[in-house]
Amino acid sequence: MESREEYFDLQVNGYAGIDFNQEDLDAEDLHGACRRIRADGVSGILATVVTETADRMAGRLARLVELRQRDPLVAQTIAGFHIEGPFISDKPIFRGAYPLEAIGPADRDVMMQLLDAADGLTRIVTLAPEQDRGFAVTRELADRGITVSAGHTDASLDELRGAIDAGLTMFTHLGNGTTPQLARHDNIIQRVLTCADRIWCCFIGDGVHIPFFALRNYLQVAGDRAVMVTDAIAPAGLGPGRFTIGRAAVKVGEDLVAWAPGRAHLLGAVVTMRKIAENLQEHLGLSPETVHQLTVVNPRSAIGDGVDASNQRRLQ
Repeated sequence: MESREEYFDLQVNGYAGIDFNQEDLDAEDLHGACRRIRADGVSGILATVVTETADRMAGRLARLVELRQRDPLVAQTIAGFHIEGPFISDKPIFRGAYPLEAIGPADRDVMMQLLDAADGLTRIVTLAPEQDRGFAVTRELADRGITVSAGHTDASLDELRGAIDAGLTMFTHLGNGTTPQLARHDNIIQRVLTCADRIWCCFIGDGVHIPFFALRNYLQVAGDRAVMVTDAIAPAGLGPGRFTIGRAAVKVGEDLVAWAPGRAHLLGAVVTMRKIAENLQEHLGLSPETVHQLTVVNPRSAIGDGVDASNQRRLQ
């Protein structure tokens, strides 16, 4: 498939061997990762900072801001930040590989600490609606022009609808961050698909996080509000090997799947956006125009163009 060099990825945790969530992130390393991202056909990303203690998350955001300010290529590539947590489900499996001690109910002061550290560049915050009492943090983030996304959640249908009414407009990597065995009918995937006409649904298109036959069904329901993401972690683009990402040991096999030790669960993806675009054509038979919509147009539409960053800083 010929690349239009325009892909936009809403969820990138790392790339080409570089983990965006390391405290000692090096300027040269980040520059190299961004150069590789652009060489792989992606014109912009949201660098994703994942669930940790608030101070660690804030420190990582501040470091990314600093490096971005010093490097035009990094600034061109990193359009903003996706803050994933720490207000996610504390249930086993639903919380994924994230440390339990870092997870908690939505807290305005913690959220403001993270937004301040991000210096007005926050574009998406992923949280679990059931962790946001009265949906107060969801409502404030939406009022600030930030896309609020549900993820790592087992929200009930009422909780999901309540969050949507408060301003939630997205779901993070649907089909993942959940248990492998779900209730037949009343489960988080079915609840989200019920609301798919009101929110953007993001999917990892590597054929592993979601089998292609299931992805086809999800895309048919989500329709014009579907978005493809990579959820790329540091080994993306490097092939098989053993890596350490944050606190987690990761093994990438010959099948290019990143697993936690003992294959307990998946740990992000190593797929590129260009490969996702190829998968959509080759395995789902989608037209180039539809692929362009899912990988270029919809990701940008989901976070809106021309967000007023100044509104995201703490109100005095």
